[in-house]
Amino acid sequence: MPVTSEAASTWTGSLIEGSGTVAFSSSNLGTFPIDWKARSEGSDTTTTPEELIAAAHASCFSMALSNALAENGTPPERVNTTASVTFKPGTGITGSHLNVNATVPGLTPEQFQQFAEGAKAGCPVSQALAGIEITLEAALA
Repeated sequence: MPVTSEAASTWTGSLIEGSGTVAFSSSNLGTFPIDWKARSEGSDTTTTPEELIAAAHASCFSMALSNALAENGTPPERVNTTASVTFKPGTGITGSHLNVNATVPGLTPEQFQQFAEGAKAGCPVSQALAGIEITLEAALA
């Protein structure tokens, strides 16, 4: 059965002077501020669409990798993934870089790299981001 997740955004004003919020409707995790300045210059107090995409990509990739490793008979003890999504004003989203470090008993670094590459390709969020470059750094802890 399909699952639909929902978020909602409200914006007031023009792109440059305006601001808004984004709310996680499905999980009720909260409502967070958004604005152009944060998106185009960065911010440590205001989220951006790219940060939300990065959260989706990191979590999806971690789940895909954990599943592939478990199916191989080498379930991970821990998977830590950071996704860095780059936005260039005037151009748009230009890439997502996945950096994963994991504790997986019984695998060589080469084997782990193969599983990480497979998870990068197979993760549904990676597939949704097919129009941008996705890069990967993978290492065993």
